[in-house]
Amino acid sequence: MKKLLKGGTVVSGKGSEKADVLISGGKIEAVGLSIEADDAEVVDVTGKLLFPGFIDAHTHFDLHVSGTATADNFETGTKAALAGGTTMIIDFATQYKGEDLHTALNNWHKKADGNASCDYGFHLALSDWNPAISEELQSIVDEGVSSFKVYMTYDDMVLDDKTIYQVLERLKEVGGIAGVHCENKGLIEALVEEEKAKGHYGPSAHPKTRPAVVEAEAIDRLLKIAELVDTPVIIVHLSSGEGYQEIKYARLRGQEIFLETCPQYLLLDESVYELPGFESSKYVIAPTIKKEADSTRLWNAIKKNHIQTIATDHCSFTMAQKEAGKDDFTKIPNGMPGVESRPALIYSFGVVERDLKLEQMCRLLSENPAKLYGVYPQKGVIAAGSDADIVVWNPDTEWTMSVENQVANVDYCPFEGTKVKGKAEEVYLKGNLAAKDGKVVLEKTGSYVKRKKRMELD
Repeated sequence: MKKLLKGGTVVSGKGSEKADVLISGGKIEAVGLSIEADDAEVVDVTGKLLFPGFIDAHTHFDLHVSGTATADNFETGTKAALAGGTTMIIDFATQYKGEDLHTALNNWHKKADGNASCDYGFHLALSDWNPAISEELQSIVDEGVSSFKVYMTYDDMVLDDKTIYQVLERLKEVGGIAGVHCENKGLIEALVEEEKAKGHYGPSAHPKTRPAVVEAEAIDRLLKIAELVDTPVIIVHLSSGEGYQEIKYARLRGQEIFLETCPQYLLLDESVYELPGFESSKYVIAPTIKKEADSTRLWNAIKKNHIQTIATDHCSFTMAQKEAGKDDFTKIPNGMPGVESRPALIYSFGVVERDLKLEQMCRLLSENPAKLYGVYPQKGVIAAGSDADIVVWNPDTEWTMSVENQVANVDYCPFEGTKVKGKAEEVYLKGNLAAKDGKVVLEKTGSYVKRKKRMELD
């Protein structure tokens, strides 16, 4: 049956306007004022904002790392996403050393297919490189994976400068793009040795081994390589003002660079590493949470439209899993949850508190990731012909974040006790009501989305 969302305000990357939305067969049939449809179920959304379904382009579900697996798999992780208003995630399918790319992709399909409650796609994280892998990239892009992940740290995943250069050259040829985790592996190792030599083994040592310069140096090096190749890149989970400065320099040189940051880098500061007992392990992530001055600079960049997307890097572990590093901070699994809290945090602390415009929030959380990762206008916009992925947002709802009201499969909430304003009251996935008031009401109807090459951002 058709649905008619009547009386709401439709938000796009260009602005907001009062409009009704007619849904039919999983697609948006029409958007306009005073739509009449006798054969449609009418849903009164007066006073509500209608956002295109949010897209989180940085999640790690069912990832085996640090001798364990993330607490959220595709079943629990996509339910958490949907509960908060995210109707599509793009997860990192990981090529382990010795694997070809199709093997890695198939492994992630086995994890996700039939288990996901929101739509999903995959980036491919590259850990191995040889002529056969280089040749295989073309078919991977042709089959709907247009973005790839490169790590400049982590023993199992790191690529050296020569390989990064070769990967970027090949991606330029096939029309793919790389998102890069920028941290200097050698500096981290040296700083870890220093901290341990001082007898520092607790989580408070973690940020001392990954200061801002570790990110900034790697960003600068990556951008020099990308400049030589003459190709754009994506800096994922940007955490520091010092790193951002390197990007500003490169942009002045004429480079095209896309930036992603995360709520934890905008709303938390390094004091989370000084909590009593083992509490700080909740915030052991990489890159680390930096100083308040860093988050201020990132917010300023967002308001100037210099940062293109806000994702989460959702990589959740329970406290029991974190305790693997009770006696050695380097053994604490790095990561924290976030996929369900992102929209409310950005609305509350961006739109309400910092005068971020609604259209900016729409671009950061929906339209830009849809364009950058090749799913626009199927996703990322409320327009005739697009998927009927719609978030009915109540701007007046006030609530408190807590482990007790979250859906993610993890026993703590990084923003425990945080009061927020605004909530995804209803979430439609391809025209079907899939979540209501933070609860998933329709499970495992998510579909794999093949992606095209990136589009230009406005």
